[in-house]
Amino acid sequence: MKEPASTVRAASAILWFTDEACRDVRVAGGKGASLARMIAEGLPVPPGFVVPAHVLEDALDTERARALAASRSTDELRKLVASVEPPEEEIKAAYENLVGARRTATYKLVGGGKVAVRSSAVAEDSEAASYAGQQETFLYVEGAEEVCRRVVDCWASFFSERALFYRAQKGSLEDLRMAVVVQRMVDPEKSGVIFTADPVRRRRDRMVVEAVRGVGEQVVSGEVTPDHYSLDRKGKIKREKIVADRVLTNEELAKLAELGRRLEELHSVPQDIEWAIVGGEVFLLQSRPVTTL
Repeated sequence: MKEPASTVRAASAILWFTDEACRDVRVAGGKGASLARMIAEGLPVPPGFVVPAHVLEDALDTERARALAASRSTDELRKLVASVEPPEEEIKAAYENLVGARRTATYKLVGGGKVAVRSSAVAEDSEAASYAGQQETFLYVEGAEEVCRRVVDCWASFFSERALFYRAQKGSLEDLRMAVVVQRMVDPEKSGVIFTADPVRRRRDRMVVEAVRGVGEQVVSGEVTPDHYSLDRKGKIKREKIVADRVLTNEELAKLAELGRRLEELHSVPQDIEWAIVGGEVFLLQSRPVTTL
């Protein structure tokens, strides 16, 4: 019998992407588990660790938190979460280990002591609900103290008005399980998203790539208009809309299509993938199911 999600506990307050337990969505959340699975498959993912979902739930007054969520008392909820102490000693030790790691070829491509701190809810990134943009992500975070602060900020974002509304529609307000991902920061030359099926035209024989120069959050947030490429399954361009100077080469598009196919095969459903290119190398930053097909 499958163990109820609320009873699942990791052995410690920190899990590395390379830990087998990190592949369990009940422990690492949708985002954390996806990254861990990609690492296990040998895909190019910047290294990192997860503060497991049970850490927040264990630290909260769960009865009060659920009552406040039911009444949509977001201000009170956020105050309650802000009073929670994260496992600072474990987070700081993991952060120092992560940013002080031996400089292999991969580490040379991810800069300094900067990390991304990302929310990873247990209910997110399923085939029914992506939760994209519902919780916070913090980029270019530097220093152990700041990482601990941003972990709490991610927890608090799980109880924003927008997040509670979405969870009431797609999940459950009883859910208090929020993991947090801490990942080496990539300072990209090019970045964006690839959909392994066309989510607008609902064509599974097409892939869609959107690309900008610099950080891909510009695409996700809608801050800038990206280049738009429609590809066949082999990565050949069928249509393209270029904003200014063409961002991606044909070779880069073919490589993205190849990685997209591998991820779709790994997850068994079309994927919405965030990627970045640094020094000619492609890094995968996130992958979640396309929910609009």
